[in-house]
Amino acid sequence: MQQKELIEWIQLINTDGIGPIGFYKLLAKFGSAHEALQNLQSKQPIFAYKDAQYELEKAHRQNVLILTRNDEKYPFNLAQLNDAPPVLYVKGNADLLNYPAMISVVGSRSASISGQKIASKLSFDLTENEVIIVSGMARGIDTAAHKGALLAQNKQGPTIAVLGTGVDVPYPSENQRLYEQIIHQGVVISELPLGTTAQPQNFPRRNRIISALSAGTLVVEASINSGSLITARLALEQGKDIFAVPGSPLDGRSMGANKLIKEGAILTETADDILQVLSLTQNQQIKDFISTDLFANTLDKAPKIDNIPPQSKTPEHENADLLNLITPQGVELDELLRNSGMDFTETMLKITELELEGKIKRINGVIFITDTK
Repeated sequence: MQQKELIEWIQLINTDGIGPIGFYKLLAKFGSAHEALQNLQSKQPIFAYKDAQYELEKAHRQNVLILTRNDEKYPFNLAQLNDAPPVLYVKGNADLLNYPAMISVVGSRSASISGQKIASKLSFDLTENEVIIVSGMARGIDTAAHKGALLAQNKQGPTIAVLGTGVDVPYPSENQRLYEQIIHQGVVISELPLGTTAQPQNFPRRNRIISALSAGTLVVEASINSGSLITARLALEQGKDIFAVPGSPLDGRSMGANKLIKEGAILTETADDILQVLSLTQNQQIKDFISTDLFANTLDKAPKIDNIPPQSKTPEHENADLLNLITPQGVELDELLRNSGMDFTETMLKITELELEGKIKRINGVIFITDTK
């Protein structure tokens, strides 16, 4: 697409009152964004050309790729939606967006430690088996899923984050480092203009993108009224498989997932429960995809991260600090929690990461080092 036409697409989709469906109706009626804008201009204020041009300039400066639905790299699965984003902002390895095997992982923002551990472990195991994890980088289950995926494949596992903010606005702010890791190893996308901050109405919108990209959606801990069930419903409407991890009927965070299982979702306890559903045809597509240059050298294709403050601790440093607190004789979990200096949730997540890396093991509440290299 020529630059002028791209600017006009940005103008049209950012004009007040024009959503994706309205955009495509105007395109069909007038034949081009240019003609649609000419017609609208006499009826209502339109998004200024200079502002759309500036948006494009900002994207270039920030190494953000802007894809339209007509572009070859635009996600094929997403393009099947009648309300697919006309314009998609991409930061990272855009080739991953058409990978043939993806699973979306969604769940509670206030997830239990157990729920986060399950999400992380399932995501790790799926990524090890060449399935890419898609999630929304929110607190709780989303964060755990991305972290599990990033740890796979010798800490080079790719993952896809779909934001409910601009692609240049990490949210929540505490996930800044996670955001940078995902860009480095995978890709972050958004349909929202650059600089868009967190607004409640934008998060349900992004759920359709999360579900559309994937072959199926996995729900780990979700209340009856959670956004995760909206994502599951959207996935069902899109003809996708629904997977759910069962939980205690006494925990409100499990009620949504348990309800999905009662309604026919695939009860999921291990990654094998998901892998068995993926078809042999899809497995062959994965092999074909990996054999091309599209999937090779993901880290070389991703933009280099050079804006991390020197004083910032990487997850490896934090995990090393935690390892230093564990004696050869083992340490009680309660003692480790007291001495770590981190809050309970963060400490437990780091413990889970170290377990996934095979560096520690837990036996009856005592933690031992297993990797002495």
